[in-house]
Amino acid sequence: MNGFTVEGVIMTRHEHSPEVAGSIQPDNLSSMTTGVEDGCVKTVIRSENLRSVIASVDDYLMNLGIAEEICTYALH
Repeated sequence: MNGFTVEGVIMTRHEHSPEVAGSIQPDNLSSMTTGVEDGCVKTVIRSENLRSVIASVDDYLMNLGIAEEICTYALH
């Protein structure tokens, strides 16, 4: 243990936030939580390793973009 925890919060607004959040939740690692707050998708990432947080954010943003695109086309 290094004695500290890195935590990041990502909030993004989507036309179909509940559906987008539901689409990306299955890809969450144990260090991540995703839900809907104030009409936004909110994901919290925590780790004791900064590199893990950076890699998780990178993967998450890719998944988020795909989920947004799929939900936009599927729900219109």
